[in-house]
Amino acid sequence: MTLLGDSITAGFGLPSAEALPVRLEEALRAKGLSVRVRGAGVSGDTTGGGLARVGYSVQDDTDLCIVALGGNDMLQGVDPATVRANLEAIIASLKARDIPVLLAGMKAPPQYGAYAAEFDRIFVDLARKDDVAAYPFLLEGVALDRRYNQPDGIHPNAQGVRIIAEGLAPIVAVALSGG
Repeated sequence: MTLLGDSITAGFGLPSAEALPVRLEEALRAKGLSVRVRGAGVSGDTTGGGLARVGYSVQDDTDLCIVALGGNDMLQGVDPATVRANLEAIIASLKARDIPVLLAGMKAPPQYGAYAAEFDRIFVDLARKDDVAAYPFLLEGVALDRRYNQPDGIHPNAQGVRIIAEGLAPIVAVALSGG
């Protein structure tokens, strides 16, 4: 399995043993699954960057690719239509290689107004349209909670990563089983 993402999947600010790929693998193994989670996170990456590297960052033997991109696009104010097109192309590229996809959503803060509404819809719409597994919000239970974030208020701390991994693991387990 591969986590294609940005600084959150790369483990920004954390020792490698505390990064999301490691913690997700541990959570899945605790559920009895024999898996290896490869990290393909690049700090600062956008959906455009993910699209540019999906062909070489996701190996052909990947049994599931979790696409966890969009946060940097949102922070940079990238047009939601561009984000949608990039994610759609990433999904199409993976499907063309017979690699199942789980799309991990991102949400914009409510103060982003109309942009937030349009941005947030991308992930739900694409999961439905492209018939891929989905996890509605990668940072569920962690975003904007100081207890679970590093001092920058954006990147999860070790405890936050554990929360993300525990939330994501059941959805990943179902996706791996073909459900």
